[in-house]
Amino acid sequence: MLTAAALAALAMACAIGSWRFTTAKWTSRAPRLAIILWQSLGVSWGLATTGAMLAWAVEPYGVGVLHGLIAFVGGRSPLEPYDALHVLAMIAGLTALAVLIVVLLTAGVQALRARRRHRMLLSLIAHDDPGMPGVRVLDHPSAAAYCVPGLRSQVVVSEGALKLLSEDELKAVLAHEAAHVRERHDLVLLPFAALRRALPWSKVVCDAQAQVELLVEMAADDRARRYCSPRRLATALLRFGTAGAMPTPHGMLGVHAHHVMARVDRLIKPAPELARSVRYGFIALSVTLVTATPFLWVIQL
Repeated sequence: MLTAAALAALAMACAIGSWRFTTAKWTSRAPRLAIILWQSLGVSWGLATTGAMLAWAVEPYGVGVLHGLIAFVGGRSPLEPYDALHVLAMIAGLTALAVLIVVLLTAGVQALRARRRHRMLLSLIAHDDPGMPGVRVLDHPSAAAYCVPGLRSQVVVSEGALKLLSEDELKAVLAHEAAHVRERHDLVLLPFAALRRALPWSKVVCDAQAQVELLVEMAADDRARRYCSPRRLATALLRFGTAGAMPTPHGMLGVHAHHVMARVDRLIKPAPELARSVRYGFIALSVTLVTATPFLWVIQL
């Protein structure tokens, strides 16, 4: 009973924390840290929500959630007789857990298929450029720059982008896309896209996905400005924003017009970094969230 209450309280705390986090002002000053915290909140909320229902369902066994599920699957008799509420809790908990797993796998499979199809398409309509090794050039008049993430990752730019950008601006854009590939931002976004599928009516989930999408762009901007001038990257973003850039294909990561001014302002007028104590505090919070939920799945309070 106490385990179920603790998991329910943790799920509520994660939900409230996510709602408050959608309006946080510091995230642009530390996008990678904000991404870690978002991931911690999402994982903890999912495990705590399903765990609270399952903890109540296996309460007659007198053991933790994990051991109770093993006993239930193994057909072991509970210490106390089952009633209708415990049966309903078991059905609800297993259904919620199955839905979360299925939507995550579905989103991943669809992304992999989209990327495989796009690689096949690029092999037909794109070509290599000796001046840009490792970059595929798309024969299209509209401006486009994106990456195809995965084990066989590719960075793609269009002929329109080559005509639109100067040499320094192109270098900045390619550094940005290479950062997406190197840091596997596609895997960062995947759970939030899956959660959006599972809870399309939730404004918090919608806002969380939008914020994480912006944060991965800011994180890639930070990586790119190690190799190029921030002003060049800002100029390139403005050019894409005003030129009506081609939409990024489904399943890819690329330059688009969303939140351009927020990213440009951040590049031109960077805010001071978060204090070290604040950073350590958020890291400690993330670690606590990630470790507390599995711990509550194992023990019996």
